[in-house]
Amino acid sequence: MHFENGGAEMRIPRHLAIIMDGNGRWAEQRGLPRILGHHHGVETAKVIIEESRRLGLSYLTLYAFSSENWGRPEEEVDSLMSLLNTFLERELETLLTHRIRLNVIGAIHRLPEAVQHTLIGTMERTANNRDMVLTLALSYGARDEILGAVKAIAGEVAVGRLGLDAVDEECFSGFLQTAGMPDPDFLIRTSGEIRISNFLLWQLAYAEIYFTPVLWPDFSPTHLHEAFTEFSRRQRRYGLTADQCQDDVTD
Repeated sequence: MHFENGGAEMRIPRHLAIIMDGNGRWAEQRGLPRILGHHHGVETAKVIIEESRRLGLSYLTLYAFSSENWGRPEEEVDSLMSLLNTFLERELETLLTHRIRLNVIGAIHRLPEAVQHTLIGTMERTANNRDMVLTLALSYGARDEILGAVKAIAGEVAVGRLGLDAVDEECFSGFLQTAGMPDPDFLIRTSGEIRISNFLLWQLAYAEIYFTPVLWPDFSPTHLHEAFTEFSRRQRRYGLTADQCQDDVTD
């Protein structure tokens, strides 16, 4: 799908992944408690979700809470869990109105029971929505995901339900938590950090990556459009030559 952005072509990826980084630093720069940065970050997420839906994205995956984030101060973690629960309860009607289906990846069993209950209820209520899939990565770590897939495959091979020769990339992908979803075409990371922080390590193998110094609470639809304009300039070659490729991520 293509749009015009100030006269420049803006091609929309099928699957966008975002590492929403910089909430705490945004607050600290303003002399505010870190949790207020997360509150502003949640409002940014709402705006970007709605803009992604308007632009016609099929899949949007947000890195909301990593497995490593459990090591943060207990007070901050508790506040984040409460904020997440409030966001899900508040935005259910928005998800239904815009026909957005909620999906979750990560070690969900580690989340507070109240959050688990709200997540499950929201996923059930939005299960029939077909216009966009919003995936929240919560208590998520890509290495844990890959190890889980390896163990599951080994178990299937051990009992004879899966032949070793049948284990190829497609098979392996089917044992990941993102099974049934296309790999991300495009990854955005905010805040100026230049790393992927244990996020979708398998799935991002051929994604285009875009780093921006903008802190997540300041990230606006205009910044999203700028990122998509940059994405439009790139040719995805998958190891081939430019002459061999006909690059169209919307197919």
